[in-house]
Amino acid sequence: MSAAVRRSGRPSGPSDTRVRILDSARELFSTKGFEQTSMRAVAAAAGVDAALISHYFGSKRGLFLEVVALPVDPEVVLAPLVEASVEELGATLLRQIATTWDSSAGPAAVAAFRTVMAGGEEAMLREFLLGIVLAPLRERLRGTVDDLDLRLSLVATQVAGLLVVRKVVQVEPLASLPVEDVVRMVGPTVQRYLTGDLRS
Repeated sequence: MSAAVRRSGRPSGPSDTRVRILDSARELFSTKGFEQTSMRAVAAAAGVDAALISHYFGSKRGLFLEVVALPVDPEVVLAPLVEASVEELGATLLRQIATTWDSSAGPAAVAAFRTVMAGGEEAMLREFLLGIVLAPLRERLRGTVDDLDLRLSLVATQVAGLLVVRKVVQVEPLASLPVEDVVRMVGPTVQRYLTGDLRS
């Protein structure tokens, strides 16, 4: 069947369709961010029917996770943040993230981080940290603290820095510390960034 009579929105095959969707999504997520990128916009850029994105990836979140090749869903990992007290948000965040890094999914998660950094996709990493990983904290603290964007960006320095030093560069003794020791040492700093006085 010639290209002229193929149905609109149906590329030549499933593999080609997925690649086109992922390529378009990567570009849009990098330039517009997670919140401002719609499934419809990705579909239009890829030249496919929007229903195909749901078929292959389930949701926009699923599509984003596929783009960054993350082996775990941050929404599941960070679910305890919904019930944690405000005073325990810093410790809970670190505990959940560090435990995931130390789990069987950890090597793949670190590999995904390396890939994004090596590929020069800083915008994608920024969206992942602020738009996905730290999104539950934004919801919990919205309207309760000043300079929320600043506070979350400071938290991102701790999360990204800890990942690099503990798992990528593997600087000892931090690399081998038990998770609860990491939480005890770093948690108060994260909590101050979230709810403390940033002027002191």
